[in-house]
Amino acid sequence: MPWLGWTADGEKSASMRLFLFLACLVASCSLSQAAPDQRPNILFLFTDDHATQAISAYGINHLTELAPTPQIDRIAEEGMLFRKCYVTNSICGPSRAVILTGKYSHLNGFRKNQDSFDGSQQTVPKLLRNGGYQTAIVGKWHLKSEPTGFDHYEVLKGQGQYYNPGLFTNGEMVKHEGYTTDIIVDRTIEWLESRDPDKPFFLMSQQKAPHGRWEPALRHLEWLDDVEVPEPATLFDDYSGRIAAADHKMGLAEHMGDKRLMLEYSSQHTPEQLSVFDAYFRPRNEAFLKANLEGRDCTRWHYQRYIKNYLRCVRGVDENVGRLLDYLDEKGLAENTVVFYSSDQGFYLGEHGWFDKRWMYEESYRTPLVVRWPGQIEAGSVDESHLVSNIDFTETFLDIAGEPVPEDMQGRSLVPIFKGESPQDWRKYHYYQYYESGGHGVPLHHGVSDGRYKLIRFTEPQHDGWEMYDLVEDPSEMESRYGDPAMAEHQVRLEKELVRLRRELKVEE
Repeated sequence: MPWLGWTADGEKSASMRLFLFLACLVASCSLSQAAPDQRPNILFLFTDDHATQAISAYGINHLTELAPTPQIDRIAEEGMLFRKCYVTNSICGPSRAVILTGKYSHLNGFRKNQDSFDGSQQTVPKLLRNGGYQTAIVGKWHLKSEPTGFDHYEVLKGQGQYYNPGLFTNGEMVKHEGYTTDIIVDRTIEWLESRDPDKPFFLMSQQKAPHGRWEPALRHLEWLDDVEVPEPATLFDDYSGRIAAADHKMGLAEHMGDKRLMLEYSSQHTPEQLSVFDAYFRPRNEAFLKANLEGRDCTRWHYQRYIKNYLRCVRGVDENVGRLLDYLDEKGLAENTVVFYSSDQGFYLGEHGWFDKRWMYEESYRTPLVVRWPGQIEAGSVDESHLVSNIDFTETFLDIAGEPVPEDMQGRSLVPIFKGESPQDWRKYHYYQYYESGGHGVPLHHGVSDGRYKLIRFTEPQHDGWEMYDLVEDPSEMESRYGDPAMAEHQVRLEKELVRLRRELKVEE
C-alpha cells in the first residue's frame, strides 16, 4: 500500500506529485506576497544657494521678519535644526559630489564646477539600491556626467532655467511648461505615485532655486513691492583687515550684471509668461535707468532688486516644500519617512556688499540642515554644539537604511545625534578647502574651524597669508586676528589641527 504518496517500488504516486506541486505553488505565492520592506523612506530636499539667514527657523532677522519660511520651519518644529552644519567646499557641484560619495573633493575627483563627476565610483544611491531601496533624483544635478545609481532620474541640464525647463529623463530630454520650482515638485510627486509601494525609497528632490539669476514665479512678482528691505550692517564693508576680500568680483555695486538685476531676462518664456513678466519689470527698469543713480544710491537699488527677487524665489521653494509634506501626510507616508532639508552651501545676501559663496567666511561656509524623523527625533530639537557637515549626509542615509558604511567614507552618521546622544569621539574640528581659483575673484584657500575660532590659509602668490577669527567677538569676521599675541594659544592649536586633518583626510600637498 502506498505510504505518504510513495508506491511500493519507491516511485512518487500521482497524488503525491500533485501535493508537491500545490505546495510549491503556495510557497511561491507566499514569497511573492512577502511583507513590504518597512525600513524608513528617505526624502532629501535640496536647494541651491539657500542661506540660513533667509530661513525663519534659524531666527527672526531683517529678512525673515518680512519673508518667513513656514514650511521649512515645519520640518524644524517637528524635527531637529542644526546650527553648525558646514560644507567642505562652498560651491555647487563639489558640494553635490561630497553628498553622493561621503568623500572630500580631492578624493571624489570633483573639485570645481568645471569638473565632470565620475559616475562609476561608489555612491550612496548605488549602495542603497543594492540594499533594496528604490532610488530617484528629480531636479538639479549640475555634475555634467549622466546620473548613475538611480532607478529613475529627471535632471536639469546644467543650471537650468526658471521657466519652461527641459528635464533629461532616463536618457531622453523632455520639455515642460511652467515654473521650474513647481515642475520639479510635480515630477517628484509623479514618481512617488508610480513607485513600488512595497519597497522603501531614497528620493533626492533638488531645486535650482534660489540660485541666480533670480526669476520669481509670476504669482510672486508683486510680493514685497511695498516694503524697503533693511540693509545688512556690512553692506558697505571696506575690506580692511583681511588679505583677499578686497579683490572680490561678487559685489552688489559693480558685479551683478544686467541679467542678475533682471534688466535682461534669462529664461525662454512663453509669450503669455513674458507678457506678465515684462509688464512687471519693464517700467521699474526704465525708472531706474532714467534716475541714473550713482555711488551708494546705486548699490542700494541693486540690493533691493536682488534681495526681493531672491526672497521671492525662496517663497516658491517654501510653498513646494509644503506640497511635499502635505503629500506625505495624505498618503500615510509621513510617519515612516525621514525628511531632510539642506542646501549646497550658504550664500551672501548683501553682507560685505556681496552675493555668491566660495569663501570660508560664515555666510557661505555654513549651510542649513533640518531633519524630521517621527519617533526618532524629538520635535523641536536644536543642535547647537556638534560640528556636522555635508560629508556626513551619505553615512547618515546608509545608517537610517541599516546598510553598512564603507570604510573609505570620511564622514559620520548623524543618527546618534538625532536620538539625543553626544558621541564622545565626535569631531572637534572641521576642515574646508576651496579649489576654483579666480571664480568671482575668490582665491584658493583652506582652513579649519572649531565652531568658534577659525583659521584660514590663502595659498596664491598675490594673496599668500593667513587669517584668523573669533566668531564670538567678531561674528561678521571683519578683522583678522592672525598674529595677535592675545590669540597665540588658539592660533597654535588650530595650526596643529590643520596639519593633522590634512594628513588624516589624505589631502594632496
